[in-house]
Amino acid sequence: MKTTKITMAAVIASAAVLAGCAAGPTYNDPGAARYPASQAPAYNAAYGVIDSIQIVQQEVDSRGVGGAIIGGVVGGVLGNQVGKGSGRAVATTAGVVGGAMVGNNIQKGRAGVREAYQINIRGDNGGYFSVVQESVVDLRVGDRVRVENNRVFRY
Repeated sequence: MKTTKITMAAVIASAAVLAGCAAGPTYNDPGAARYPASQAPAYNAAYGVIDSIQIVQQEVDSRGVGGAIIGGVVGGVLGNQVGKGSGRAVATTAGVVGGAMVGNNIQKGRAGVREAYQINIRGDNGGYFSVVQESVVDLRVGDRVRVENNRVFRY
């Protein structure tokens, strides 16, 4: 019974340590200020007409520790099923560490490139600007659009 409590404490402590290393959400502008949803900054929308839409390659960011946390928890649970007494505690700890390493490597393997859409817009003020986003549902060349927070919407 005592080793089970120690084992569970080790698993929880490992998950807490790994969660403390987690990076926050990433944005297109790494220097942009982050605000809670309830305190979003005021902004102005830009309006214009879609001039062209092109498919571009966008790098996928693999930072973060989501894979390591999930791997550590799964490894800890599996390691806890092995042995008795202090052997179980050692197996659980090894499972947490090994699972975290495997989960992290799997997450890194997801890194690469994906297709995105570069939407080139002729603004109402006469200038041109581009927005890159993952999908262009219902957006066509010639559509009148509104741009807010680096996202394009039909207007």
